[in-house]
Amino acid sequence: MSFGTVPVVGVDALDADSFILDVREQDEWDAGHAEGALHIPMSQFVARFGELTEAAEDGRRVFVMCRVGGRSAQVARYLVGQGVDAVNVDGGMQDWEASGRPVVTDAGAPGTVV
Repeated sequence: MSFGTVPVVGVDALDADSFILDVREQDEWDAGHAEGALHIPMSQFVARFGELTEAAEDGRRVFVMCRVGGRSAQVARYLVGQGVDAVNVDGGMQDWEASGRPVVTDAGAPGTVV
């Protein structure tokens, strides 16, 4: 499946080793996120792009997530245009949480998706 020129996958395509980029805003991240995800809010993405290229220097696929998939689709499209192997995660953190996958805070406590 694709969203324009950007591949789209569901949360079931992610495993424990998947490289997750969370592009939600700080308050959303603080409420809860996927453990081990890299957080770069969409509103800061272009300025902080170098953080992603450093973290993903091994060429791994980048699974881009937001709350439901709209913002992540935009960022994934940008990444693909930059030559990054990126896919949009349809359903985002809402589907992540609904599927029973853990949502945590920075302190490691149980979190929630807002």
